[in-house]
This record gives sequence, C-alpha cells and structure tokens, in this order.
Amino acid sequence: MPGRRRILWRSPGFCSPALFPAARIPPQGSMTPDFRCALDPILERAVAARPGVPGVVAMVTDRGGSLYEGAAGRRRIDRPEAMTADTVFAFYSTTKAFTATAALRLMEEGCLDPDAPAARYAPQIGELPVIEGFAPGGDPILRPPKRPITVRMLLTHTAGFGYEFFNPVYARLHRARGQPASVTGRKASLLTPHLFDPGERWEYGTSMDWCGQVIERVAGRRLGEVFRTELFAPLGIESSGFSLTPSLRARLAALHKRAPDGSLQPTDFALPADPEVEMGGHGLYGTVGDFLRLIRMWLNDGMGDRGRVLRPATVRTAEQSRIGPGNIPPFPGAGSRRPRLAEHLPGPSKSWGLGFLIDGEDLSTGRPAVSLSWVGLANTFFWIDRRNGIGGYWATQVLPFGDAAASGGYLDFESAVYAARGKGRNG
Repeated sequence: MPGRRRILWRSPGFCSPALFPAARIPPQGSMTPDFRCALDPILERAVAARPGVPGVVAMVTDRGGSLYEGAAGRRRIDRPEAMTADTVFAFYSTTKAFTATAALRLMEEGCLDPDAPAARYAPQIGELPVIEGFAPGGDPILRPPKRPITVRMLLTHTAGFGYEFFNPVYARLHRARGQPASVTGRKASLLTPHLFDPGERWEYGTSMDWCGQVIERVAGRRLGEVFRTELFAPLGIESSGFSLTPSLRARLAALHKRAPDGSLQPTDFALPADPEVEMGGHGLYGTVGDFLRLIRMWLNDGMGDRGRVLRPATVRTAEQSRIGPGNIPPFPGAGSRRPRLAEHLPGPSKSWGLGFLIDGEDLSTGRPAVSLSWVGLANTFFWIDRRNGIGGYWATQVLPFGDAAASGGYLDFESAVYAARGKGRNG
C-alpha cells in the first residue's frame, strides 16, 4: 500500500533531496445533495444568462476530498463540445499560487534567502532602472533604484513591476516603445523598469514571473520541470503544464471576448506552445481538479494527496500579512469599461502574504477573514479557507477581467457554497 511506505523524491538541482511521506490523505469528501442542489443552478444560470458565459467548471474541496464538481455550457460557443470536469483552462494569474509554493519549498530547505537581493539568483533583475516619467520627446526618464529587490518583494508584489494591461506607464512603453507583452513568453517582456523604488508600495505585475526565474536559477532546471517533481508529483497532478500537449489541447476551453453589445466572440488565442520563459506569473494550463489538489494541500498544512509539499510552519508563515491591511488598491479590469468590477470581492481590508491575497475581514459571501485567494485574467477565481477547511475554484475563459457575468457568477457560487455548508451542518 502506498500509505505504508516513505518515498524519497530526488530533486536534481535542489540543495537537498526532498523527503515526502507517501501517506495518502483518505478521500473523505463526497458530493452531497445540498451542494449539488445549491450549486448546479448557479453554473446553469451563468451560462443561460444574457449576457452569460460560454461555459464554466467549478469545484469545491474540503481537507479530505472533493465536495462538488460541476460543469455547464460549452468549451467554445460556436462549437458543440461540452464543458466537462476534465476541460483544460489557461490558469493565467492563478499560476502564481504554484510559483509561490515552489519558492516557499526552496526557502524551507535553505536554498533561497527571501531577504537576499534577487539579483544574487537572477542577475538581470539588478540591472533594471526606475522610470520617473517621459521626456517631451517620449523617451522614458530613468534612474537607478535606491535599493535592490529582494525575493520577498517579488512574493509580495512590492518590487515595483506592473502589467501593460493594468498600468498606463507600461501600456505606453508597450504601445510606443515596442515593449513585448507579458503574454508573449519572451524574456524581453520582463526587462521593464520599476514604477517606483523597490519596497515602497504594492503594484500588481510581473514579480512572480521574475520569481519563477529565481527558482530556475536556484534549481538548475526549467520551471515546468521543478513543478513536475516538487509540486505535481506529491500533489498527484497529471494534467497541467506550461505546454499544451495534444491531449491537453484536445480538451482546451477557448478564450472569449465580450463585445460592447454583450455578445461573446470566440478567439483562437493561446499562450506560446514553447515559450522562451515559462512564466511563473501566468503560464500554466491545467484542469480545475488539478488546481483543487493544490488548494487541498494548503488546507492540510502542506500535505498533498501523495506526499508532503510544505511544512506546517511554512504554511502558517505564508498566510501572514506582509504589507498591512488596506494596502491593496483597486485596479481596472483589462479592457473593462467598468473598472470597479475588478474589485472581485467586497470589502476594503485586503493585504498580501507570501503569494496570496489575504482578506482582513469576513466577506459577505460567508468566507471568513484571513482566507487566501486570487484570480486569473480570463476570470478564473480560487479561495482557500483554512479556518473552515474548505476551498474552491471557478473557471471561465472570458475577457475582460471583471466581466459581470463571469465574476458575478463566481460570487454567487462562493455564497452558495457557504450557505449550503451551513445548511448541511445544521440539518
């Protein structure tokens, strides 16, 4: 029996072998009638609404296993293939949860110093200037940063990097200076100036892509290989990666854009098949079921379905606020005419830990304070409620971020999860 043995997962390039007890967590979760009755209609309404979403997959887990797995709609609105539980999604920025987890593993092994200059591991990051504006002729005004970036700043998004689809300075560099977009997977897309001196404030951007570069240098392997051996193996993940294999591509949900009249336009866009950089901030493809395994590991104090990933103390450290409450400003949805929709969860008291958004107060959905969460550009959402031992993932592939049907459906879904959970406990 696997649960009777201990397996040594050897990790070439890491500073020491990682010992994973192979004890499998017993599958205690089950799809209860309360969840099925409460949640199936949420997914169906999200698809049937006008405007709605083309399709959605959503799942919920507790510490022992899946509580709910649901799918509705189609993978592409102009084709007949139905959404199914094994549909593959571009995770976009929810990829960051995997990258943060890999960095935390390196830290607890003593391979990575969170307070060391990141340039120790990825020298090019130390060459980037601060941009102070633009000269009358359009040239950027640059100066050296006052202090070096640390790995901790990358994990907390305080390094000074942005995204061209959220930040107007980066948008101008992209538009007028030919700066490659982050979704190109090119190394040049990361060679952007700081928007402010490192450590001064929070700004959402390419910090976790740089964190992936740091991990590669420390591990001596590409990020996807690090994920396969150090994360996917002990988690039991089998259908995720930075490249679309023929099997994954055959199950891929198409990206759709919302037109001004509310209609949906399918696209053939996909992240690069063989990127120059495996982007730790947004580059993973995978299934919702695979992501649920990562959520379950965090619920279980670092123990994955097939072995330990993080120590309990590391998990507790990661969920502590690192920048203080109320320091996460709202940012506009990419291409959205209604930027406040990008405030995907109600409540102003938000902070950031080592890789996750931390809610500083109880939410109207029923989720308590100090839960962990984040989102992806095409309206993918996850949460990790360690207090109650429950988490979930909602996956659509719709732009812009903050789309009313996609994000509103998610909030309805999370609210229904907590309502059904309370009903089940009281019944």
